[in-house]
Amino acid sequence: MALSHRAVLPQPQHADDRMTDFTGFTQDVFGHLPRVDQRRWADAYLCGLLTAPGKKTVSRLAKGACLPRGAAQALQQFISASPWDWSAARESLARKAAVRLPGHSWTVGTTLVEKRGEHSVGVHRRFVPEAGRTVNCQVGIGLFLTSGSESVPVEWSLLMDEAWCGDEVRRRRARVPDAVRAKPAWAHVLELADRLAALKVSGPAPLVIDRHCALDAARLAAHLQLRERDFVLEVRPDQPVLPAPHAAIGIGTLPGPDRPVSARQFMREGGARHPSVIDVEQGGRTRRVQVFSAPVRLPGTSPAAPSTGRVHRLIAEQFSAGRRPARFWLTSLGDRRTDEVLSLLRGPSLTHATTQRLEDDFGLLDFEGRSYPGWHHHMTMSSAAYLYHRLQHCARQPARL
Repeated sequence: MALSHRAVLPQPQHADDRMTDFTGFTQDVFGHLPRVDQRRWADAYLCGLLTAPGKKTVSRLAKGACLPRGAAQALQQFISASPWDWSAARESLARKAAVRLPGHSWTVGTTLVEKRGEHSVGVHRRFVPEAGRTVNCQVGIGLFLTSGSESVPVEWSLLMDEAWCGDEVRRRRARVPDAVRAKPAWAHVLELADRLAALKVSGPAPLVIDRHCALDAARLAAHLQLRERDFVLEVRPDQPVLPAPHAAIGIGTLPGPDRPVSARQFMREGGARHPSVIDVEQGGRTRRVQVFSAPVRLPGTSPAAPSTGRVHRLIAEQFSAGRRPARFWLTSLGDRRTDEVLSLLRGPSLTHATTQRLEDDFGLLDFEGRSYPGWHHHMTMSSAAYLYHRLQHCARQPARL
């Protein structure tokens, strides 16, 4: 179906500012699309995500973009069946986000979409601790650029299990590329980071991930150190660690240097002698945190010199009066001050809040198709809508003198 007239697009707040102009934004992000009708449908879909209330069904998106009757089917066709390249659009989003967020870190967010049946791409049964039950769902993993106050999605990957990847009939029906295979969540994160690093949109940025992503942090850390990429990864209290060679160990009952102990036991029994007390802002409140820090190695790695990246730093934070359990972080940032490392830990919380906003207001959960390209197209459009909204919000703020 041809788009008989242009959608009624949201108007920029400042006509002379290309970053807040809708047409300029869509030309930057989707101008690579080869056909005029594809670019117009991209405009319309994005406009619908920004203006349609409630659940972002294609019929509501068409209505929100003031499209003629019957356009909903064409919008669905554009997202689910049209063979356009989402990687070029995501590169544009990453470059815009990097300009907006200087000094950012990289963070990871996950989104879970409950589905009925078995035909939606990547759907599988999965136990969700937060829900306390097993659900039939899709799981998306996103990479975000995150500053001290904002987090923007720039890349996505869909978790695929062995049952899906081994079913050639379902793969063909959902148009899953041959190169897509089942892999654990930590491998998805590593692949996302590799893709973003290849774009060179910014200088070195640490990858900061908390426990909500349910990753094998030790395995991810081993691969990140091979790539010489800095990281701050939350680990479980029972994460096995070893004292670093020649590290000053306090008086305690720690075993020898070749016998691993849990992160909790390591800190409790002499891993660090001089805790520091730091005030941390969380949720608009300032909390006092007792912080322990010590050099460690991971079991299975050689006791190499720090210059090779084999020695990490274990940080434990304990909130006052023991109101909250201690949290443990493994980082390659051994030369940074503890308060600088802790300042990065706010990033995952911002990413979780952004993911929730994407789900509630920008249609992240509302893809109605079943194809692999369609899922990636929709996630790209949702991310673009969020970034455009943030640019508009910034444009509305009064200039600071």
